Amino acid sequence: MHKRSVKHHDPMILVGAVVTAVLMAGCASSPTPQADTSGLVWPAPPEDPRVRFVAQYHSQKDLSGTDFKAKLLGTADQVPGLRKPYGVTASPDGKRIYVTDTELRALMVFDLEAKKLQRFKTDARGGLISPIEVRTDSRGRVYVTDSVHAKLNVYSPEGRTLLSLGGSGQLQRPTGLALDETRERIYVSDTKRHRIVVYDFNGEWVREIGERGDAPGRFNYPVNLAVDNEGNLYVVDTGNFRVQVFGPDGEYQRDFGQLGDSVGSMARPKGVGLDSKGHVYLADAAFNNFQIFDSDGKILLFVGGTGRGPGQFWRPTGIYIDSNDRIYVVDSANARLQIFQYLGDKERGRDEPSADKNKETT
Repeated sequence: MHKRSVKHHDPMILVGAVVTAVLMAGCASSPTPQADTSGLVWPAPPEDPRVRFVAQYHSQKDLSGTDFKAKLLGTADQVPGLRKPYGVTASPDGKRIYVTDTELRALMVFDLEAKKLQRFKTDARGGLISPIEVRTDSRGRVYVTDSVHAKLNVYSPEGRTLLSLGGSGQLQRPTGLALDETRERIYVSDTKRHRIVVYDFNGEWVREIGERGDAPGRFNYPVNLAVDNEGNLYVVDTGNFRVQVFGPDGEYQRDFGQLGDSVGSMARPKGVGLDSKGHVYLADAAFNNFQIFDSDGKILLFVGGTGRGPGQFWRPTGIYIDSNDRIYVVDSANARLQIFQYLGDKERGRDEPSADKNKETT
């Protein structure tokens, strides 16, 4: 991507060289964290850091290493590492990370407390063929879209199928997924039908949003979704190279984005998420980065670039941001998950500059 000049009036804004030049080389087949990535931040010094690299996960070795006994007994590789991941979410307590993998035809779970990688075991009714997106709610239920089965399955924490929505022509190719627990709404992108389908938490149909087109409120292959604290829905309208925003009742509000190769433009937009300050994070599988916008769609920062090292990407897809502003990004072609932290004021030790110093708060 080519950089374009941006006025320096937001502490999160892109200024100068954003991508750290010392990214460490990794390996797609086994992207184990390297010795020291603690200084890997964006933007690069001397700017104040706003995003920090935390970790990356591909296989069991990234959680606990492979012990001698497991190697001796031949059990070290019984649970495969990620192969073609797409979607990601984390449990509310942050102890489990769920990643969909279309090649493994499975939902993989990184259990950080037990230091285990395992498949999420379902009953026969809820078997998966092409899992795309995953979300969890505060009761531990797990929601997964399956584009081949044309269904959204809802599971208990133990993997029992509670609901199976779709089928009978209701959904054609479900992909993106978002939850609004306050209003008990489930949003599903029906990509081939160029619409968003809304259900309540009992699985009852509520409404549809959109149809094919490029006018406001219409879609051209919508994919990933996110909901903010106010119940507004963010839709990655990938074929129109934009993000559209809808209110809790489904009314169109605004959009931002355009096709291009400069900072703030879009080429293959995929995952979308929001942090606690309302910043919008957008993964782009062509640019191999994620960009951060303010609520009005103004570009603030981008993170990443093409590569295999920490903080670099090869076809990033899903993105999820938890309540602690941890940023989970699926690095699909590198077969791994990368985790970042939005810093805010956490490592600055002072208040944000006030408006009279020609800076906005984030």
